Amino acid sequence: MTRLTDAAKSWGSEDFENVLKEELRNLGLSGLPLQQGLTSSSVALDDRLQVVLLNITDDTERIFVRAGLFYTGIIAGCSCADDPGPVEEQSEHCEVAIEIQKATGTASIKLV
Repeated sequence: MTRLTDAAKSWGSEDFENVLKEELRNLGLSGLPLQQGLTSSSVALDDRLQVVLLNITDDTERIFVRAGLFYTGIIAGCSCADDPGPVEEQSEHCEVAIEIQKATGTASIKLV
């Protein structure tokens, strides 16, 4: 279960966007669908993950966010000495829909 409790607590303040971006970056590969969002590589990396918030709305109980995730990936080879596969990082991008419960910070994150 994903929790974005700091973002939920900061909802309505001017710090909300920065807090949410930081929490999302901290989730990294384990909490974001970066691997599933790959288009030009085979293994996602999260060491330079950037989050761009595209849309934020809410209702009485939830916060709805659409965000762009910018990160890198590599094409994994067989690790043989003569492996011709490139090891350069490839730029990747995907969009996610995030739903945060205001009361608990419980969140769902889905690739769109």
